[in-house]
Parts: sequence; structure tokens; C-alpha cells
Amino acid sequence: MVIDLERWREGDYTRKIEDWMELQKRMRIYELGSLPPFLLVFAGNIAPVDHRWNQHGLGGDNFRGLCRDLHPGPVSLLHWSGKGKPWVRLDANRPCPLDALWAPYDLLQTPFFLDS
Repeated sequence: MVIDLERWREGDYTRKIEDWMELQKRMRIYELGSLPPFLLVFAGNIAPVDHRWNQHGLGGDNFRGLCRDLHPGPVSLLHWSGKGKPWVRLDANRPCPLDALWAPYDLLQTPFFLDS
């Protein structure tokens, strides 16, 4: 998702999305994770992002749990969409090959230091 922050603030979109999330807490109206409130708020006023910019689907095949490869060419963003999250697969010692790209950012496994 690419967002124009000035338009986001002008449109009060944080509040609008939070309103849908509050409704979801009171009565279950959708089952598809975090995407539905955005779709409800933007009501089709969206545009696709070129696949060369966003490599989605790294979470694997939701039906068979198969790993996926990167598409050919340059990639700017890696997105583990779907049920197969790299932190879960790494913790279970059942990673997909591309999960190694995410491993260095696992704060529970990688030591990091805070500036004092």
C-alpha cells in the first residue's frame, strides 16, 4: 500500500478505519484480516501497484502451504501475504527459502543494541 500522507490526514482516514475496526470488535462483519477496513473506507478508490514494486504472496499458497519464489526482475518490497509468515515458519524449523531474507529483522532472534 502506498499512501499520500497529506491526503490521508486531510481525509481523516485513520479515524474512518478505526471506526470499522470498532464495529468489527462488536460484531464480526469480515474474516479476511486487516484489508477489509481499508477496502470499506476507500470503496474502490484504489489503484494496483506494479508487481515489480510489490512482491506479494511470499506467505505461500493458503490451500497447500507451498512456498513461492520471487518473480523475475527487480523487487522493492517483500510482502509475506497469506497465512505463511516467516517468523512462524522459522520458529517451527520449517522455513521457505525466502524466509531467510526476513530472518535478520527478527528482533526475538537477532541481537540489537539501543543507543544510550
